Amino acid sequence: MSIENSKIGHYRWRVIALLFFATTINYIDRQVLGMLKPVITDDIHISEADYGYIVSAFQAAYALGLLFIGRIIDKFGTRISYAVAIVVWSLAGCFHAAARGALGFGMARFFLGLGESANFPAAIKATAEWFPVKERALATGIFNAGSNIGAVVSPIIVTYVTVAYGWQMAFIITGALGIVWMFFWLAFYKLPKDAKKLTKEEFDYINQDEKKASTETVEGEKGMSWMQLIRQRASIGICLARFVCDWVWWFFLFWTPDFMEKTYGVHIQEMVLPLIVIYTFSSFGGITGGYISSKLISMGKSVSFSRKAGLLICALLVVPVLLIPEIDSLWVSIAIISLACFAHQGWASNIYTVVSDYYPKQNVATMTSISSFTGSIGGVLAASFVGNVLEITGSYFIVFMIAGFAYLLAWCCLQLFLPKKSKF
Repeated sequence: MSIENSKIGHYRWRVIALLFFATTINYIDRQVLGMLKPVITDDIHISEADYGYIVSAFQAAYALGLLFIGRIIDKFGTRISYAVAIVVWSLAGCFHAAARGALGFGMARFFLGLGESANFPAAIKATAEWFPVKERALATGIFNAGSNIGAVVSPIIVTYVTVAYGWQMAFIITGALGIVWMFFWLAFYKLPKDAKKLTKEEFDYINQDEKKASTETVEGEKGMSWMQLIRQRASIGICLARFVCDWVWWFFLFWTPDFMEKTYGVHIQEMVLPLIVIYTFSSFGGITGGYISSKLISMGKSVSFSRKAGLLICALLVVPVLLIPEIDSLWVSIAIISLACFAHQGWASNIYTVVSDYYPKQNVATMTSISSFTGSIGGVLAASFVGNVLEITGSYFIVFMIAGFAYLLAWCCLQLFLPKKSKF
């Protein structure tokens, strides 16, 4: 991580550590169902279409939560809002253990999605509160790497616990992790102005963009209303981009174990290594994507150019998933999926940071929620679509074909609608 001068201090990186662990837990909790799909469907006899609807229940709740969670975070603050959200999703994770059919899983999944909808709006707002513009993409990449670490750790925990104690206990143990994190969060997180151990030099460094932002934001330092946000040209571009491609990540997260079993005959104990490879590799994508745009900014390129360049590189790296239906080798397919997940995380680091580039801090959580809502709506539609395509055709061919072009189409939306200059 880049720190210009050792005298500035590094307290802000403690905040990123907290956000990293929260995001790790977030993805452990949402990954468990995908890992256990073959076991649960054999035990309870859930159809492909039912599984698609269960995934849709999560994403519908995720989208619903995003309609109001940003406003709640902006109004009540990151500290309390984040703590309440993680308690909600942790309890919902535990309640999966009580499900005995598609309806039960759908209900547990719904409340999991409702709670988890706060993670990224809260984390992006915390990053905007604690980091100057030039470091935000890198900081976002670091905490967002937690999503991959969660996906890596999840197969290890879930496989061991499931084999030893049954699939119900896997949900209970992973669900309890968030409660532990909540106590650390409440004990250590404060705004920079309230952090007693923060040096004046680091405080000034964190807030170096404030004077410029106050004169260059579209609506000034007071921020914007919902309707003002939605009417912004940048809002249209960001929301369209997320609608078009967010579902691809959910697809990899929730269907990769099933794809490996149906295509290559990989069973739950054998899934651990391939999933670790996929998500370990992808964990570097967020940091790399954030580094690329941050490096371009430090070289004198505009913020807008730097973000779009990083996003285009990531979009191109997803295209090879088109080849997967024609590949007979498990590990070649794993390599391509790993590259696509790497690219998605680099994409995510930049698309999340774009919000803080174009909007005042007072609206960062709200705008992140609005754009995440549109992404989740795309995810809801795609989950049901994928489930029904698999039910009817028994093949992943159509899904991989669409996924291969999704990020390039999303990049075109950004290129068309985002202004040439951000507020900075």
